[in-house]
Amino acid sequence: MQKEIVLLPGDGIGREIMNSAKVVLDKVATLYNHQFTFHSHAIGGAALDEHGVPLPEEAVQACKTADGILLGAVGGKKWESLPPHLRPEKGLLEIRSTLGLFANLRPIKGFSSLLHASPLKEEVIKGSDILIVRELTGGLYFGKPSERREDGDAAIDTLYYHRSEIERVVDHAFKSAMIRDKHLTSVDKANVLESSRLWREIVEEKSKEYPEVTVEHVLVDAAAMKLITNPNSFDVMVTENLFGDILSDEASVLTGSIGLLPSASLNEDGVGLYEPIHGSAPDIAGKGIANPLGMILSAALMLRHSFELEEEAKAIEDAVQEALEQGYHTADLHIQNDGKQVGTEEMTQVVLNILSKK
Repeated sequence: MQKEIVLLPGDGIGREIMNSAKVVLDKVATLYNHQFTFHSHAIGGAALDEHGVPLPEEAVQACKTADGILLGAVGGKKWESLPPHLRPEKGLLEIRSTLGLFANLRPIKGFSSLLHASPLKEEVIKGSDILIVRELTGGLYFGKPSERREDGDAAIDTLYYHRSEIERVVDHAFKSAMIRDKHLTSVDKANVLESSRLWREIVEEKSKEYPEVTVEHVLVDAAAMKLITNPNSFDVMVTENLFGDILSDEASVLTGSIGLLPSASLNEDGVGLYEPIHGSAPDIAGKGIANPLGMILSAALMLRHSFELEEEAKAIEDAVQEALEQGYHTADLHIQNDGKQVGTEEMTQVVLNILSKK
């Protein structure tokens, strides 16, 4: 198999962890007789410094023709004082919108060797395995242009959704539920918001196409509490952009391993952008101590969702799990029983060594 992959390292630790993902993919290509070609482009603050914009046109064009896209991280204090249209994060929003990346998938699954680091009791979090499907190109973040009125003392943001935007992400969530435990939780605020009432109506309509899936409607505030008190009650969750942003960040810390969690953002053609959920961590950039596993696991998601290489994706995930079970960890993680703390390159090499034995 031949695939073109665009690398968007971004800012902070992005370049370091991106290199880890690349060498792991190179190893997979060798082991399974694939050919992956890589093209690197700037995004975020790095693009601002080099090109004067957070998303250069050459990067956009490269992403449009790629089979898969890997993103490191964007942002940092260096660019915080810039106006909104020049902030590094604007580049990320633009690439999502330009490529039509409407469905954001965040698998939240704990590693047994790290459950002690969860803020929840181990008996509460143990066995939890959640897939959050977040609508990514609509809602408050992409409504009519935000504005300030009344001499700057009032602000307006528009939460807008068209039926078609809701239908496609809800359909994706049902399909995900079908290959998991056939349980879908739709999160909204239908007791207050008209957009949520439309959302709930569409979920009910779609449920008729998937009679095997049990559907549950939960208000967003109740869902936030339930994630803390009973995370095992969720399998697939689907929700709109803002709610999904908040809930997925909440869920990500429950396993005690935010540095390990990947994400996928997909369009209707199956092309996706894959990135770890953590930030650019500029305070540790260049020190060789960043955790590469979230980026490596994001590469595994790319193999699964965009390339349909399930065996290869699972080989990477199993290698990461085995590395952790052997006690290897970076400084951000805390393994019990005197684990072996290593740096970015060393952790990557451990994963490569395990893969080589498959």
